[in-house]
Amino acid sequence: MTAEGCVLAADVFSVCLTHALSTEREEIMGLLIGELDKRSVVHISALVILQRSDKTPDRCEISPEQLTDAAMYADSLQQKLKRPMRVLGWYHSHPHITVWPSHVDVRTQADYQMMDPCFVGVIFSVFNIDKQTQESQVQVTCFQSVTNLQGAHEYMRREVPFFVQKRSTFEPHNLQSLSSMPQVLLTEETLAYKSTIPTEKDEKNLVTQLYNASVYSASVCHVMDTMIGPLMSSLTNRLTENKESTKKLIEEKKRLQEQIDAINKANTDGS
Repeated sequence: MTAEGCVLAADVFSVCLTHALSTEREEIMGLLIGELDKRSVVHISALVILQRSDKTPDRCEISPEQLTDAAMYADSLQQKLKRPMRVLGWYHSHPHITVWPSHVDVRTQADYQMMDPCFVGVIFSVFNIDKQTQESQVQVTCFQSVTNLQGAHEYMRREVPFFVQKRSTFEPHNLQSLSSMPQVLLTEETLAYKSTIPTEKDEKNLVTQLYNASVYSASVCHVMDTMIGPLMSSLTNRLTENKESTKKLIEEKKRLQEQIDAINKANTDGS
């Protein structure tokens, strides 16, 4: 059995894309949570943003501990939402390179499909410049791995039909994932900096320590500039819009209630 399609909720897509655009130097990654319908179509409605232990420009790995934590989170969502929820995919970014999965991605995907044959992989290609328009473009693909007939242990990409389901609002759990993203990025930078701090046994080089501290400061400023500021602005604007919508709905409810009261009164007088 293989996945016949993948439907990504719009708010999940937005969080994944925001995560992918958070850095153009290294790949980011996360896990996708959802349910499987009778047609073997994967419906993704939640995600888990993963903290990278090793930041590289062309490689990302998910530890067994992270998979376990994501499975526990899926169980908690299942109890809260009262519908089947499980880890059904992973996503990562390809900054400055094509959207197509590498041989490492295909091999990694094959490993995940051993746990669940409908497990899918989603790749966001970001920070690529269109040669004709000279504009930055974003490409997305969804794939699975299939055995290459030329070798029993060779795998190749199988493209999975991919759709984004329109949704006008953010689910609370996805809004929480979005708001937690800056903290995840800051934790990554802090852990990377702490790993460079020499112990008492190590040789202390003042110039190296100053350089590492300046890199850490620049990284923190980058997160604040590109993530925290815009995110705060976006959430503030969304809050303002929600308050205006709530006010209009209250007024509409009041108007409809007055009409209902008038109709009821007319019926009472007529009887």
